[in-house]
Amino acid sequence: MTIKNIEIVVPPSAPHFVGDGFRVHNFIPSGYRLDMQRMTPFIMLDYNSKFYFPPSEKPKGVGVHPHRGFETVTIAYKGKVEHHDSSGGGGIIGEGDVQWMTAASGVLHKEFHEVNFSKQGGDFQMVQLWVNLPAKDKMSPPKYQAIENNNIPKYELEDNQGEIEIIAGEHKGIKGAAFTFTPVHLLNTKLNKGAKTDFSFPANYNTALLVIEGSIIVNETELVPTNHFVLFENKGENFTVEATENSIILVLSGEPINEPIASHGPFVMNTRQELIEAFDDFNQGKFGYLED
Repeated sequence: MTIKNIEIVVPPSAPHFVGDGFRVHNFIPSGYRLDMQRMTPFIMLDYNSKFYFPPSEKPKGVGVHPHRGFETVTIAYKGKVEHHDSSGGGGIIGEGDVQWMTAASGVLHKEFHEVNFSKQGGDFQMVQLWVNLPAKDKMSPPKYQAIENNNIPKYELEDNQGEIEIIAGEHKGIKGAAFTFTPVHLLNTKLNKGAKTDFSFPANYNTALLVIEGSIIVNETELVPTNHFVLFENKGENFTVEATENSIILVLSGEPINEPIASHGPFVMNTRQELIEAFDDFNQGKFGYLED
C-alpha cells in the first residue's frame, strides 16, 4: 500500500458574500487548478469560515433560485440554517447536522439563517459542497436527506484521541449515513491535540481535505494550518493526519465521473444543449413553485 502524497496546499481564497448571509471562501473551482474536471465528482466547495453575524430581525440568506444536475451538501459547524425546496424538502440544520439535497431533474431552493439564530446572532461556520451526478441520474427525481448528527455513524479513535463522523461512504468498515449515486467518502474528522490517524482511498479517487479548526501535519512532513485546503496526487492510497492542536478536518474522496461537464450558474449538465433545455424548463415553470 503506497503513500498518497500531497499535490498542492491551497491557502484560503478571498472571501465573498453569497446573498447577504454567507461569507465564503471558494475552493472549488478556484485559481489553483481545482476545477470541476480535476475534482469530479466534487464540482464546488464553498467554505463559510467562522464569522460573527450580529443580531438581526430579518434573516440573512439566499432567496429562491434553481438547481439541476447535481447535489448540494451543507455541513453545519456553527450556527443554524433553514432550507426549503420546491419538491417539499427542507428543514433546519444546526451544529453537527448535514443537509443533502439532490436537485437532479430540477428544484427551486432557498436558504436563510434560522429565525432564532438570526435574532440572537452568533458565530456562523458552514461548508457547502456540490456533488455531480452521472448523466444517467441527472434527470432523476429530486430527493432530500436531513441527517442529524446523532444519526451519523462515528468511528472512535483509541485512547480518547477523537472521533471520525462518516457522513457518506465508509471508514474502517463503518458505513456512512448518506445515500450517494456514485462512490463518495465524506468524513468529518475531530482530533484532539497529538492524535494521529490514517486514511486509505483508491489511487484514482480525487481526494482532498479542508482544515476547519486547528492545524495538522499530513504524512509526517506537511504542516497545514486552519482554513487551508490540501489536494492529494492521484497516486498511492494511504495518508496520515496528526493534530498539532485540537482540530476538525473535513476529508473528501470520490470516484471520478469521467463525463463531459457543461455548467452555467445553477445548472451542471453534460452538453450545451442540456443547459439550454434547463433554462427553458426553468423559464416555463417546470421546476415547481416556491414562495420567496
